[in-house]
Amino acid sequence: QVQLVESGGGLVQPGGSLRLSCAASRSIFSINVMGWYRQAPGKQRELVATITSGGSTNYADSVKGRFTISRETTKNTVYLLMNSLKPEDTGVYYCNAKTGSGWSLYDHWGQGTQVTVSS
Repeated sequence: QVQLVESGGGLVQPGGSLRLSCAASRSIFSINVMGWYRQAPGKQRELVATITSGGSTNYADSVKGRFTISRETTKNTVYLLMNSLKPEDTGVYYCNAKTGSGWSLYDHWGQGTQVTVSS
């Protein structure tokens, strides 16, 4: 079991920046993959970025060069720094953690935080 607590969402103008935080209830080294997903109204939830327990990162093409996923392991926290925000980045952002192995795999989700990019 992993609890995920998110913070940092809000309203920002185009071109602005936000940093989202996701605090996990146990060591990130015990979590296989952590990541951020987002969902716009009427659309499917989509992957934004991931980071593995070994520190490898991956990004959706739409955010490459603008967003950065990182971690602060002593705080069991993963961040998503979002720069040069566009209106199409608007949506509910969810933190995700994948744990376990073999026949016992689990997905854990944060509560979601709203990000709105508008002038």
